[in-house]
Amino acid sequence: MNAGAKSAPISIRRIVATALPAAAAIAVFGTFYGAGAGKILGASLTIASSLFIFSGALQFALVALVAAGASPLPLLLAAATLNLRHLVLGAVLRPRIGGSRMRRTGSAFFLVDETFGFALAAGNAAERDGQDTQAAAERTLLVAGALCYLAWQLGTIIGVLGATLAPVEGLAGAIFPVLFIGLAALTATRWSHTLRAVAAALLTAGLALAVPDLRTFAPLIAGVLAALPPGDR
Repeated sequence: MNAGAKSAPISIRRIVATALPAAAAIAVFGTFYGAGAGKILGASLTIASSLFIFSGALQFALVALVAAGASPLPLLLAAATLNLRHLVLGAVLRPRIGGSRMRRTGSAFFLVDETFGFALAAGNAAERDGQDTQAAAERTLLVAGALCYLAWQLGTIIGVLGATLAPVEGLAGAIFPVLFIGLAALTATRWSHTLRAVAAALLTAGLALAVPDLRTFAPLIAGVLAALPPGDR
């Protein structure tokens, strides 16, 4: 189907409904970031970092390096290394994003792992349904990106204003290894697969909370549980 085929674009309501669970998870981790970074960077700089960087992995890494007393060079190397993946994400998504160079540059600010997946899936679905693939991918990237961006800001502010790292440290350590199981559950096409992924995430998180010594192996446990073949076909 031609990418410029005329048909009704994907609705904003549908995009929000699809991206909302991921945005909720992002808000939770924004809270963890705000609580931890606020002690090291201060409230103003922590909030500013989320406003202008909007990259959870990079922000956590930078705070860890700052806390360790790293010089500017390691900070720059970490930023460059962690952002290299955006070259690949952008290259894959570029054929599905139209508009001027300035417009594409603005959209790129919202290109994170989650919004990339949503935009790519929306473009593929639009192509199958005879809709405008570029319009679907671009709208999804902007709407899902804006939603995730607001969630990250909200989480950061909550963490800075009210949370402290100590009470949530154990919970964060237990939840982090299983986050991507939860995100993977969002892409499941059957309820049985979704329930299996959620059950695996809850079981792994419970083990990590109950037996802290196993926390190092939690990502392995989570991966094995998520990869088990389903019983139905």
